[in-house]
Amino acid sequence: MPNAPLNALLPDALLMAGTVVAWLNDTFTGPSGRRTTYFIALLTALVAGIWFAVIAFDPHVYYYFTRMYVVDAFASAMKAVVTLGYAVSIVYSRKYLEDRDMFRGEFFLLGMFSLLGQIVMISGNNFLTLYLGLELMSLSLYAVIALRRDATQSNEAAMKYYVLGALASGFLLYGISMLYGATGSLDLGDVFKAVASGHINDIVLLFGVVFIVAGVAFKMGAVPFHMWVPDVYQGAPTAMTLLTGGGPKVAAFAWAVRFLVMGLLPLAVDWQEMLIILAALSMIVGNITGIVQRNVKRMLAYSAISNMGFVLLGLLAGIVDNKATGAASAYSSAMFYSIVYLITTLGAFGVVMLLTRRDFEAETIDDFKGLNQRSPVFAFVMMLMMFSLAGIPPTVGFYAKLAVLEATMNAGLTWLAILAVITSLFGAFYYLRIVKLMYFDAPQDTAPIEGHAFNRALLTVNGAAVLVLGIIPGPLMSLCLQAVSHTLPL
Repeated sequence: MPNAPLNALLPDALLMAGTVVAWLNDTFTGPSGRRTTYFIALLTALVAGIWFAVIAFDPHVYYYFTRMYVVDAFASAMKAVVTLGYAVSIVYSRKYLEDRDMFRGEFFLLGMFSLLGQIVMISGNNFLTLYLGLELMSLSLYAVIALRRDATQSNEAAMKYYVLGALASGFLLYGISMLYGATGSLDLGDVFKAVASGHINDIVLLFGVVFIVAGVAFKMGAVPFHMWVPDVYQGAPTAMTLLTGGGPKVAAFAWAVRFLVMGLLPLAVDWQEMLIILAALSMIVGNITGIVQRNVKRMLAYSAISNMGFVLLGLLAGIVDNKATGAASAYSSAMFYSIVYLITTLGAFGVVMLLTRRDFEAETIDDFKGLNQRSPVFAFVMMLMMFSLAGIPPTVGFYAKLAVLEATMNAGLTWLAILAVITSLFGAFYYLRIVKLMYFDAPQDTAPIEGHAFNRALLTVNGAAVLVLGIIPGPLMSLCLQAVSHTLPL
């Protein structure tokens, strides 16, 4: 292992410094400095995101703070994705927040603190570091969801998320304590070696793994720990929903990789069986329940649940017959899927917020009727997002699903791959229903679609990315495979 250079930590330090500067600006300038706070948050996230992406090409693994924090290709790539995802989220949210008098420093500051938590989750190399990152992200999200204090629905959503999140944190801490008791360490590398030695009480280890998997499943929104997802998506203002359902999902996946792959891979046979159940239930419940939803945000919540089921497919297909020959391919397919999901979710919520106005929330599927007549460009963008979520070529969602299904088949789980295809057909119904309403129904709302020019341009680029990555998925797939290969503890 090479000496850890400090420059690999500079983008992380930049994010922290940007958060402090934005905080000081908001404190001393008040309402007159809100635009400055917005631009500080946006610029910091953009620069840090690009910097993370550059560092992701470094194949070395660096440890900091007595091995509690790790910078490797996987971490840098995931940090680039969540940081740039945050930047896109606040651009899409700007007009929505301005129309509702919520364009305040608190939104951007809480978002940046949540982003810092995601960064720690992704680079954590110690059970306590991973837990601290999770809590920093979660506490910020609880607060941002309840930011609209005059809305009962938002407060209710925040309370549900907080109570259930506290329960999940309890599960996680209990699991960590059992693993610590069994292995005598909280360092992922030491736990990996201790478990691999085979000299530890299996019953204690398995109890710890069960509780940790429960915590991971909650943060990813997998069934049966999904109860908070539809309520939070629907109850929170749309800008807050995007902040909760975008980057945090990717961070939760990376966090699961740290826990299960980097720390507990010798127990893969046990936790893979648990993930099989979680993945199957998530795909069934998410896709079938989504059919009856009339609220777009609630529909996208069940879509998120089913998509997390697909991410779990990639995670559970890594070890076959105690052999890790296909591990890099399986985990990289899950990584690719999580990135694609974020890009698609950003675009879908971007269109939803574009259709809103000061006194109008575009929250029901009927609000999309006749969108093609009002704005052919953004109807096409929304169609691309729905096609990608449904897994229809030539969008990138098709190749994401194909990669995960291939990994599942290679693991010998043919029945699970068939179940994924069948449930995806159910899910395609509610995605294509939106397309049908946009192109074949008369518009109910004829008001002009407004929005900042930069917002509209970025949304167009977002749609183009879904199409271009679908036509040329190879480079991103290769980057994911490279990042995972350089990181796996094998």
